[in-house]
This record gives sequence, structure tokens and C-alpha cells, in this order.
Amino acid sequence: MYENLENVGIAHFDVKSQLPRWVYESAMRAAEKGEQARSAIKDKSMLKQRQMEIREGLERCIGGMPSSDTPLNPRVTGTVEGNGFRVEKVIFEPRPHVYATANLYVPDGLTEPRGAVLLLCGHREQAKHCDEYQTVCHYLVHTGLVVMSLDPIGQGERFGFYDPESKQAPMTSVTEHENVGRQCMPLGDSLARYMLHDAVRAIDYLCTRPEVDPIRIGVTGHSGGGTQTSLVMMYDHRIAAAAPGGFIMNRPYFLLTGKAQDAEQKWPGFSALGFDHEDIVMAMAPRPVRILATTYDSVPIEGPRHTVAVNRRFWEMYGRGEDLDVFEDENVHRFTIPLAHAAAQFFSKHLLGRTDEYSNEEIKLIPAEQLRCTQSGQVIGELENAKSTHVENRERLAKFERSREALPEDERKKRSIEWLRMRVLSDRQHCDLNPRPSGGGEVANMWVIRKIWWSQTGLLNHCLQFFDSKLAGNKLPVTIAVWDGGSSQLEAHAKWIEETCASGRLAMVLNPTGIGPLLPHLNSPTDKPFKRFGMMDRYTDEMMWLGDSMAAIRTYDVLRAVELAAGSSNIDPSDIRLYGSGRYAIYAGLAALLDERVQNVCMENRMNSISDWIKEPFYDETDSLSFIFPGMLRYFDLPDVDRWLAEQGKLYDSSPVSSDFVS
Repeated sequence: MYENLENVGIAHFDVKSQLPRWVYESAMRAAEKGEQARSAIKDKSMLKQRQMEIREGLERCIGGMPSSDTPLNPRVTGTVEGNGFRVEKVIFEPRPHVYATANLYVPDGLTEPRGAVLLLCGHREQAKHCDEYQTVCHYLVHTGLVVMSLDPIGQGERFGFYDPESKQAPMTSVTEHENVGRQCMPLGDSLARYMLHDAVRAIDYLCTRPEVDPIRIGVTGHSGGGTQTSLVMMYDHRIAAAAPGGFIMNRPYFLLTGKAQDAEQKWPGFSALGFDHEDIVMAMAPRPVRILATTYDSVPIEGPRHTVAVNRRFWEMYGRGEDLDVFEDENVHRFTIPLAHAAAQFFSKHLLGRTDEYSNEEIKLIPAEQLRCTQSGQVIGELENAKSTHVENRERLAKFERSREALPEDERKKRSIEWLRMRVLSDRQHCDLNPRPSGGGEVANMWVIRKIWWSQTGLLNHCLQFFDSKLAGNKLPVTIAVWDGGSSQLEAHAKWIEETCASGRLAMVLNPTGIGPLLPHLNSPTDKPFKRFGMMDRYTDEMMWLGDSMAAIRTYDVLRAVELAAGSSNIDPSDIRLYGSGRYAIYAGLAALLDERVQNVCMENRMNSISDWIKEPFYDETDSLSFIFPGMLRYFDLPDVDRWLAEQGKLYDSSPVSSDFVS
């Protein structure tokens, strides 16, 4: 019965292009802010100030760094002889009971400390002992460098969800990263926090090794390893030289690719501070940097070329312009042999002081099973009380819960609502609503009016207003409904619409940003826009870089819908109610908390709490970024919202529609 209404578009406006355009324009404004700040740097003192701001800004964006004063408790569990070197199998604890596994390549015949390189692996399940990263290690060690290859979280021997009994892991690598990474964000953290800390503690370990000169440590990695390398470049001043691969670009170029970001590449607020990939590189000046790039990469080659070009003048301030360059290989996205060769030459020059030709030692890879640091191949289940990132998130959650509970209730409520108001309202481009009808019709003895209005400059919202045809011309009380899918899911909510109208109320089904007819254009009919790394994840990623979130924008949309209702000639402004269903019910609850014009709110089939979601090891990732307010759990959770709404007399039980609600 509602099928025709579910599929109706909006005339006169290209609403399907508005969200991509709005996100891109917002990103470009942030990029311009960064360009102006970098252009204003005229001398070394200004450069050093910017470098300090980059480090502090990064740390703030990823949630702060864990302590680095806990014992590493390193141990070597075995040694494998290679072709002119040995490989030590190392386990250490970057954080208590968090076990990192690494291979340390040590050249034969060392008589004094020398330069070393930390290799950070990209998204290969085997990580340090896969052929690609083993090969890079061999090229580096054959130059005479000490090399430490580290397993990232969820890879190599660090599968966080490994089951020792079945010897299976239901998720690894990117899938595990995204699973735990999304759960980091309501805590005000990024998965980058843990990956960066692992790398910093690996450098701590290298500094303890007698074979290593602590002032000659470099770092390299490709793809996800390039991301980790970039984090280390900004944060750790001990790095003497860096060769990031398959990551350095800048946001404007990246947006043209239409790709989403991996969990460790989400640094909420980084763009809002005016930082971009140019600043990643700038943070190293004047220390040597070679960007490793492939010309057929999904990371557009224009990005690293541009970033090197705009940064060169900072190295030239020190008379070291030649210490920044980009090496390109005509290839696809991987740490290719030419890139490995280029990295080896670069580090040999800057960490060993050698400019002679590269060693032609034969590369003989070692069987992966011989490089394992554990007997079972996984730290979980073998090492006592081994923690996964999921467990670390739960411990972090417990810490914030204790902090919240320690505050007096009134202070906690005040701080929380102030924080929420700032997240939802701050920096919005407020504009006139300029509402107008966009068609109408009749269904099941109800009149239907479609309306559009401006929620923000450049972002239209849309609703369908249903009311009993016998009440046409009356000023009606209204219930604004927000649910997953908006007006594309009318049939699923037909009973609620009909009962609400039968009670004499106007049912206003809201399509907030990106929902229903406002969903952006699909690349193909088979696209799944709400899947992990799908179209809507891409836009939400960028919003988070800009210090915003889809949840905040849509909560603002609900507030603007309340404003629309309060000023409509056919609506009684003294009786405005909200109804939420599903994951999107969070928008209704938070809007009710912020707007005194809302008389009450009912929420059905929604999450009990964000904390409970974080405690779940497995969940449906589909559209899960849409309900995340980064940092929310440092202030409040959904049960707090329920309690505060109840105190205001606004909360109705989260139960099926009742006469109490619709009367």
C-alpha cells in the first residue's frame, strides 16, 4: 500500500548529490585552513611550533596515548639462521598482558651498535612472516641494518578473537580492526592509539638492544603499515629517518577516490584542526623522508607528488632539500621489490652512512612456521591472561564509567548536556528553513503531504506528513518519527502511522541527511550503501575527520524538524512529540533532551546502551557508524539520557505504540 510513497523522489532539487557535495566542500574548507597555516610558516621557529601542534593534535584526536612506563618484559623464544643474518623471535608487552610478536633480523658479524629499521606491516593476515614483508626485511638486513618486523593487532600471531580449542579466528586483519576500531570511537579513542603505542614500545625495545644505535632508528611500512609509519613520524621524535609507503596523499585527493578509511586511519577531528597528510611529512623536517609510491595505486599518485612539493621548502630552511623525496614504481598497491630496494638504499645512506651499491645477496625466504614467536602461532590461549584490543576497550570503558559515576549527578548532567549541545550545534551553518510542499496524495483514508526544507546550508531534509483526511484544515498535534530507512520503510511502520493518525495526531516521518530519497546516487544498482566501507561509511569517515559525525548531524536534523513543526500553520506547537525506532531512535532521544519544545519521546527497538554494544565481541557492522558520537561515553550513555528525560517528564516506555503515547 505504501510502496509508491517509499520510492518517490524529490522534484526541483538534486538532493542525491547534496551530501557528497556538502562533505567535499566542508573538507575543502578544512584543507584551505591547513594550506593557509602552512603557507604562513616563514622560519624554523614557526616550523617547530607547527610540529609541536601536529603532535599534540594527533594525540588528542586518537584519544591520548597509553602509558609507556610499564615493563616491556621482552623475551626471545628462539632463533633462526638466515643468509648472512639471524632472526630472533621476540615477544614483549607494550601494555601489561598485551603481547606483541616481532622478528628481529640481526646481520652477522656486528661489532658495534648500528642503525636499525622498524618495519610496520600492512593488511596481510600473516603480517611479519608473509612473503611480501619478509622480502622487505631481507633487503634491509642485507644492507647491514638491524630490522624489527612487528605484527599489528589482529594479524600474524595477534588474532584477538582466536579460539585455542578450534584453532580458528572468526575475524582477522581489516575485519578485526574495523570491529574493535568502531568500538573505540564512543570512548573518544581511535584504533590508531593502540597501533601507535605498539610501535613506540617497539622502538623502546630496539633502544635496549646492544646491536642498535638509539639515535639511528628508522621506520617504514606500506598501506596499513604506511599509516602506522605516518603516526610514528608525527609522534616519536626518536625517529631518524622514515619511508612511508602506500598511504601519503592528502584529503582533497583522497576524496576523489570514493574510498572509505580503515579503522586505524580514522583520526576524529584531525582535519578540523587544519592538519592533513602534508603535516604528517612536515612533522619530520628536517629529518630524511622518502615517500614510497606506486603509480597505479588506489592512493592517487598526485597526492604524494603534491605533498613532497609543498614540503620541500621546510627542508630547504635547513639546507637539506635533498633529504625529502618520493620514489615511484610503476605498479599496483603493494610493497614491491623496487620499493624495497629504494627503502634499503635510503636507510643505508641515512642510518649507516653508506652510499655504495646495494648488496646482491640472494633473497632466501624462511618458512613462515619457523618465524613464529609462539608455539601455537597465537598469543591468545598460549600466554597467560593475554589481552585483545576488545578487552582493552572494555577496560577503558570501565574506567570512564567509574569517572562518570564519581561525579555528582547534577554536575554530570550539566556537563553531559553541554557537551552534547556543542557536538550537535557547534559550527553548524544555520540558515532559514524555507519550507515548501513537494507533492502529496492519499493512502488508507489519510492525506499525505511531502515537504522539504533546509536543515543546514546545502543540506535539505524531507518528510512525509500523514493525517486523517477528515481532519484536513485543523491545527493538529504532531509526532515526528525517525527510524532506520526513513520513508523507504513505510510499510514496516504502517501500523504505527495508521494508529497515530487515528488518534487525531499528524504523523511526520522524517528523512534526515542521507536517508530515504536523500540517499546519494549509487554507483550501480547492486551497491549496498550501508555495508562496511560502503558509501555512507565513506561520508561518515570524512565527517569524523572534520570533527563531526553522522549521529550529530542527524540529531541536528531532528531539532530542525521540531523547529519546522513549531512554525507550521497546520500543527499545534504546544504538542510536539518524538518517536524513534531502531538504531536511529538515538537521534530522537538526544533531540528531546536538547529541545524544550518536545513534550515527550518514545523509543522502540533501540540499543539499551552504547556500553553494552562495546562489550559485545561480535555485532552487525552494517550502518554502525551512524549511531556513534565520538567521545560520548566519557560523559554519558543512553540509560543516562533515559533517566534525564524521565526527570523532565518526557520519556515514554520503550514498548509498542500504546494509547498513552498516541492519545
